[in-house]
Amino acid sequence: MGLSTHVLDTMHGCPAGGMAVALYRTQSTAGGAEHADLVLRCTLNADGRNPNGPLLDNASLQVGTYRLVFEVSAYFAAKGVALPEPPFLGRVSVDFGIANPQQHYHVPLLVSPWSYSTYRGS
Repeated sequence: MGLSTHVLDTMHGCPAGGMAVALYRTQSTAGGAEHADLVLRCTLNADGRNPNGPLLDNASLQVGTYRLVFEVSAYFAAKGVALPEPPFLGRVSVDFGIANPQQHYHVPLLVSPWSYSTYRGS
């Protein structure tokens, strides 16, 4: 099944449809700096998921490190939430590793303008 995500808006008690998400493949360079290559961008559907299914299928998933970047403040501002400037959470970045690309990796995000949590789902 590859790599998937699902975002729930805990402020409004609903999926975060309309949130922009970017997926990057990350790696450390010889000097210790980090390099990130954009893999894809998507806007979540009404169910808070990528409208095209998994972000990556098993054939495209590779051993290594990745980053999901969720555009949290833009999403809440579009929902009419009054946010401070700067917002407490602008973007939420989740860095994670893929050890076995034959397994399914699900990275859900539960988010409000003030907090978030994530875990490896099923």
